[in-house]
Amino acid sequence: MTDAPQDGSQKNRGVSGYIVALIPLVIFGGIAATAGKMLYDQDFHGKNIAEIPSALIGTKAPSLNLPPLEGSSLPALTNEAIKGKLTLVNVFASWCIPCRDEHPVLKQLAQDGRLNIVAINYKDKSENALRFLGELGNPYHAIGIDPNGKAAIDWGVYGIPESYLVAPDGTILYKRVGPFDDISLKEGLFPAMEKALGKPVS
Repeated sequence: MTDAPQDGSQKNRGVSGYIVALIPLVIFGGIAATAGKMLYDQDFHGKNIAEIPSALIGTKAPSLNLPPLEGSSLPALTNEAIKGKLTLVNVFASWCIPCRDEHPVLKQLAQDGRLNIVAINYKDKSENALRFLGELGNPYHAIGIDPNGKAAIDWGVYGIPESYLVAPDGTILYKRVGPFDDISLKEGLFPAMEKALGKPVS
């Protein structure tokens, strides 16, 4: 006579134990969803990451002495490659999908003879970088390879693609994290170039 009530209580304990076990999973899922949304809101689809200020802005650019891209006719990226020129230092890699999206913009910028565009090829294989440039074109006047990421650390690179506008005297004027688009050109790079050149940029 006492067996049936015991079975019922055991079932109830089993169900309640199952519910208790689910609570941490539900809480974790909620936290993960919230964190994911925050990261999404702050990635390249938004402006937050792109607008992270760099401690280097207003200071002299880190020294450049990077080996050339093997198999390319372009010179190595050294201090001489940017000295006395308004220069855009672009950090890219062949494996970086946003770099591929940005490349046509760089080619268009390269048509402005007042802007010297050079590149740091970040943690890439030379043959892949050569294939990337062969397929998409080359906007750069010099390329230096950074196989272990040391130069990127010196420059405070947050994520690639990333670009730095450097004045002819070597001062960093502007930084862009993520690929250039119409808004970042009009509201960021072009005003910085105009200020440096004293002339409008189209």
